[in-house]
Amino acid sequence: MINLDHGAAPPVDSRVIEEMAPCLREYTGNPSSLHQAGALARNVLELARGRVSALIGADPGEIVFTANGTEADNLAVKGLAQARANHGRHIVISSIEHHAVLYAAKAMERQGFTVTQVPADGDGIVPPDGIARAMRDDTILVSVTLANDETGTIQPVREIAEIAHGNGAVIHSDAVAAMGRLPVDVHDLEVDALSISARPLNGPPGAGALYVKEGTRLRPQVEGGVQEDGRRGGHENIPAIVGFGRAAELAAVELPARIDRLKRLDASMFLGLKDRLPDVSINGHETLRLPGHLNLWIPEVDGESLVLMLDARGIAASVGSSCTAQVSKPSHVLLALGRTAAEARCSLLLTAGPDTAEGEVGEALDALTEVVGALRAIAGVSA
Repeated sequence: MINLDHGAAPPVDSRVIEEMAPCLREYTGNPSSLHQAGALARNVLELARGRVSALIGADPGEIVFTANGTEADNLAVKGLAQARANHGRHIVISSIEHHAVLYAAKAMERQGFTVTQVPADGDGIVPPDGIARAMRDDTILVSVTLANDETGTIQPVREIAEIAHGNGAVIHSDAVAAMGRLPVDVHDLEVDALSISARPLNGPPGAGALYVKEGTRLRPQVEGGVQEDGRRGGHENIPAIVGFGRAAELAAVELPARIDRLKRLDASMFLGLKDRLPDVSINGHETLRLPGHLNLWIPEVDGESLVLMLDARGIAASVGSSCTAQVSKPSHVLLALGRTAAEARCSLLLTAGPDTAEGEVGEALDALTEVVGALRAIAGVSA
């Protein structure tokens, strides 16, 4: 299988698996326990916390481990808003947020908060002046993704953070899609909270984290324990967190080379595709996007049919966010960019990874060209 669906299914690095394995045999204690087995588990937990925090320029105590990025988003939106309810009940988000943020915001509306969605422009960028216009005296929280997981478009988070802080609000950013494809530093971004996950770093499923700036109040959403400094109850998933830590450590060293390689693969994919299918275009901004991340608009071709036919040829691709891949609805992100429902269904997402080979890209492009031609022939459309 040629994997061009790294955004949804990145393989776990063998070096990460190697470090996780002893946790299932030796570090089986509860890190909250006082005995020696608990101390061993606690030591590897805190080692991982230090590695993850170092990757994003945070202090270890500012990292709250979660089960995944979705939980981190929920903890951020709900926990930050609830902690500030006495100061206001207005939340600002963008129209292209991950469903974890969108649904968490809807949950807050049911609790009596008001939510304003700021639209993106035709390139998929959330304009800072749109955020500024949405701010009110009672705005307490702004949440804007660092890079959209479908289009890969990179957002002006630092500018938006300055607007939020200037109006007395805190800012959260979902950086899950950006991990492993962009350098991420919480101080450069000036955010108060940031969601990340192990998987985009070729780490294991089952581990995510929320950066919470020191002094930022947060109400826990998983009750029942004092773990994670009282911010997230429940016995931590030690093997997955250890894997997260190792993946973060590797990324800290290898990220520059990984980004350069993804950019080369990106250019190879897009230029090769344009040679074969000149009417193909990019959904989102052509340059301000994640390397190795191509969301393509292919006219007169159904994206789901493309994915299935490519799969039959041993190539994994996607129609968009992994969290909505089995929902037969047009992407809310592409609709927000101005695509019609019919146009949104003519899209294909290709995401390369560290193990993607140049030869695999060429093979995949040949197959894609054949499949597009076959589907257009079936539909009676000229290729």
